[in-house]
Amino acid sequence: MAVISRGFGARRRDSDPHLPPGQYLTEDFPVLSAGPTPRIDTADWRFGIRTETGGGASWTWDEFLALPIEDIHTDIHCVTRWSKLGTSWRGVSLDTLLDAVDTEASYAMAHSYGGYTTNVPLDELRDGQAWVAFEFDGEPLDPEHGGPARLLVPHLYFWKSAKWVRGLTLMDEDEPGFWEQNGYNMHGDPWTEERYW
Repeated sequence: MAVISRGFGARRRDSDPHLPPGQYLTEDFPVLSAGPTPRIDTADWRFGIRTETGGGASWTWDEFLALPIEDIHTDIHCVTRWSKLGTSWRGVSLDTLLDAVDTEASYAMAHSYGGYTTNVPLDELRDGQAWVAFEFDGEPLDPEHGGPARLLVPHLYFWKSAKWVRGLTLMDEDEPGFWEQNGYNMHGDPWTEERYW
């Protein structure tokens, strides 16, 4: 007779149609990180974009906050199978930031303070699909959740929403980031369960 522990294996998928396959609903906001939480003073924070030809643009914290700011209401889905519905964020659209550079690239590598990286196809960051977010639920983003600012790409698994983001490198060819080098899917669509290689 098999013994099944509730601590192992996937939980039952809740019946909410907003939940992708294999996900369960959570009301809290679990903290998952690949390393220690960096503490970045906004006086030292910079966000930069480097293009495939070596051009680019960068913003200080004050310059970043002077850009058009959007309110974002979205669901988020973690590869570890939790989903949180109806989250509220504020941030700057990647459309605004990418409009500051000339590029023909197809991919981006997000870089974080602390060394984390993740790759995202550039067309997944455009057309109102991604932001650099600095507030969650009406409050400044906590360092444990990526503050002062994180990438927010809610239509992909949440490891693509790089915490403590400091910039993007635009690339002609796709390359794996941190988790992708360790077996995670290069794309990460929760609706088709693109979890691992």
